[in-house]
Order: sequence, then C-alpha cells, then structure tokens
Amino acid sequence: MAFEYIRSETTEDGVLILTLNDPATRNALGGQLSTELEGEVDRCGQDPALRVLVITGADPAFCSGANVRGFNRAVQQREAQGAPPPPSPWELLDPAYMADSHHEAMGPAIVRKLWNLQKPTIAAVNGAAYGLGCGLALSCDIRIASEAARFSEAFVRNGLIPADGSAWQLPRLIGLSNTLLLQYTGDAIDGQEAFRMGLCSKVVPHEALMDTTMALATRLAQGPTFAMSLIKLLVHKAQQQDLAEHLAQAARAQELARQTEDHKEGVRAFLEKRPPHFIGR
Repeated sequence: MAFEYIRSETTEDGVLILTLNDPATRNALGGQLSTELEGEVDRCGQDPALRVLVITGADPAFCSGANVRGFNRAVQQREAQGAPPPPSPWELLDPAYMADSHHEAMGPAIVRKLWNLQKPTIAAVNGAAYGLGCGLALSCDIRIASEAARFSEAFVRNGLIPADGSAWQLPRLIGLSNTLLLQYTGDAIDGQEAFRMGLCSKVVPHEALMDTTMALATRLAQGPTFAMSLIKLLVHKAQQQDLAEHLAQAARAQELARQTEDHKEGVRAFLEKRPPHFIGR
C-alpha cells in the first residue's frame, strides 16, 4: 500500500518499521500523517505475522509534535464561534460525560493505540521529539536514542499542558522532580541526558541507531511474543496494583503461558540443547 506521509516496511522476521516522512513539518502529527500511522499500528495489532513494531522519523527529526498550523486554525475557529455554551447539568454532575461524548477529550488516539498494542514496540528516536512527538516515543515500550535526539515537553511554550499521557508516564520513568522540570520549562534535553534520567534505554551514535534498534527488534520478533504480550499487560497493571493483586494476576498469566506452543518448544529446546524456534502462540 502506498502512503504519502509515512514509509512502511516489513522484515522477514516480522518487524514492522514505520518511518514518519513529512519533511515540510519535521514529521508533525496531524491530518493524513496521523491517519496513515494509526492505520498501520492497527494493522500491526491485527496481523499475527507482524510481531514487533518500530517507529522512527525521516532525518533530521523524529516528530516535531502536533501540527501547530492546526492549532492556529482551531484558535481561529473557536474565536469565530464565540463563547461556548455553558455546561449542561449532566456535564456538571459527571465530568466523564465529556470524555464519553467528545472524542477529543479522550486524548491522542495514537497514544492509546500504542499503549494497548499487544506486541513489543520500539521508538528509534533519531532527532527532535517535541511535544506530542515526545509523547509518541513515550508510548512505545522501549526508546533507543541517537546522539542527535532531542526530547522536549514543549506544550508549555504554547500555553498548553501535556495532555498526551506524558504527565502520567514520565514520573514513572524519571521521577516527579525531573518531570516537572521538563514540563514547566519545555527545555530540550539530548540523548545522553535522556539516558541519564532514564527516559531512554540506550543512546548510540546516530549512524548506529537503526542497526542497534533492528538488532533488538529482530531478537524480540524471534522470541515468544505471546508471553511478551502478557508481560506487557502485567507491567502496565502492576503500576496500580498491590503485590497480592499482582501475584494473583501473574499466576493466571503464567497458566495461560504454560498452555502455549512456545512454552512446549522452549522446554524441548532446553532439553535438546538447541536454540528454540518460537511462533508466538
């Protein structure tokens, strides 16, 4: 399938590589680019032959954030429409009504899609990851940064707040103080500082970024991806559970894993002293 704003490639090991490719906006999210990206993420979730997802950007940027031209149009539209009507009694009583009634109140779709994708995801951050672009990277399971990477919670520069989930995700990665520092200032940090804070897992020379990323992606794609899916859910859930709740859910997950072909293959390969051949089920 031909795309206008992304490149989509699949390796023989089942790694889907999506490259944001809109040089005019430095790969800003919005419009057709977002539609193409979200569609391919959905396809990754639905196609069992696709086992790992990698997202990167066409140099020199990873993703410059949301399209600011779209911000300006929205401001103009709101001004033309005048003051919004007062909230209804239902909205006053139940703020969640807004989230159910207005799709935009649910936050960026790409963040939810990546967070809920039942396969490993890796962001290969090759350049600027600003605002929603930083949120895109944070929504992947693993971030590998090049030395040319720049991360910025840039929302405050436009008088906005990080509504892309990063105010929830970042404290779990880098702590409260570092999160507030980045989100209050909007300052950019490079790959080395991001690695020091714990925002990314590795920082490598720019020219080594995709080789490093693909080595990991291929390794994961050859692994027991059904078990990895269970691991991902357990790790997500554990952030809101106490130990007893987590252990109970982990026990149920282990029972599911024991029933897979991959578990049988892993045991046979161990006894036969050979590398396992996992199939993801």
